[in-house]
Amino acid sequence: MSHTFEELVAKRRAVDAAHAQVEELRETYGPPAEGQLTATQADTYETAVRAWRDLARDLRTALSEYARDEGRSLTEIEDDVRRAMVEPEGD
Repeated sequence: MSHTFEELVAKRRAVDAAHAQVEELRETYGPPAEGQLTATQADTYETAVRAWRDLARDLRTALSEYARDEGRSLTEIEDDVRRAMVEPEGD
């Protein structure tokens, strides 16, 4: 599947948002390893972690495919996406 650079940036934003959700739940509920989560909290946390990991995996695949299609290194593409994340949209 062919990806556009804008799609890569959107995927990166989704990964970052999912990670922020996991961190927010960890801060709200406490560390999951302490075993003090209710069943509902544990399910919510596990679902958020799975979503974050799935999005990160999809991003990694898309970045690799894009780099291959463009004939550039993965590192270059990741750097370009990072730069695009900090630039105001529309620039």
